[in-house]
Amino acid sequence: MKYALLTLALMLTTGQAAAGDAEAGGKLFAKTCGGCHSIGEGARGGFGPQLNGIIDRPAGTTADYQYSEAMKTSGVVWTRDKLAAYIEDPKSVVKGTRMIFWGISDPEKIENILAYLETFQHE
Repeated sequence: MKYALLTLALMLTTGQAAAGDAEAGGKLFAKTCGGCHSIGEGARGGFGPQLNGIIDRPAGTTADYQYSEAMKTSGVVWTRDKLAAYIEDPKSVVKGTRMIFWGISDPEKIENILAYLETFQHE
């Protein structure tokens, strides 16, 4: 028990516990996000913007998508924390966003999606 607690403490301090499962995130992305957003090789804007390299990108800045004024003028930079908040409740992060999405309240699912998005940071 003592070693299990020590391992958990190490995981929490190194961020490993919050890393998420990219494979599970990919499945969830396909089911909940993939109808509007593309990611990976050849991704481009469609009903929603492509999401390659989304982490640390300023909101409303990809050239192949027509963003709402709310998104273009939001001043948001998509840090991991900001993306997590947006996935949970988009309209609370960018008031006036056109994105029609109810949000995801499960922190584990959000972490899994973020882990999946992180695999496409250099696309």
